[in-house]
Amino acid sequence: MKRRPRRSLAATLTALVLLAGCVLVAVVAVQLILGKRPWISVEAVASWLHGQRWTDLLPAAAGGIAALLGLVLLLAAALPGAATVLPVEGGPFEAGVARAGYRSTLRAAAAAVDGASAAAVKLTARRVKVRVTTARTRPDGLADAVREAVGHRLDQIRPANRPTVSVRVRAPRRSS
Repeated sequence: MKRRPRRSLAATLTALVLLAGCVLVAVVAVQLILGKRPWISVEAVASWLHGQRWTDLLPAAAGGIAALLGLVLLLAAALPGAATVLPVEGGPFEAGVARAGYRSTLRAAAAAVDGASAAAVKLTARRVKVRVTTARTRPDGLADAVREAVGHRLDQIRPANRPTVSVRVRAPRRSS
């Protein structure tokens, strides 16, 4: 069971850039071996690079961009992403629920409360934030009812770490 997301986008982009560079070098090398005119002149690139100074803008900018890109890739590899499978209480085997399913079942529980016309759920590490929209001009008690319904659904799911539930009710303005 995968509990953390794969970093496939960063890995794919890095692999494609490295592959393009390797293909370019291989094509130029084969062209040189066959005695053909290469796409890129090695002598021209070498003489241009030799003419550059460390204090020039282009080498400094290229070095800064390379360092920033390396830092981003390092952070993407080292920092954990949001869990894709959230653990639930279970027996001797690991049990979990998909984040999307978890969010949708909590949203359905909140939307099923009488007076709620729509609900949106945001999951964080330790909290479930529910935003409910209602057509009522006086939404008194709706937040408590939604909190109770979501709490009841959490009791049924039995997550390993029970999150706290916060509810915001959005109602039309009163016309007085």
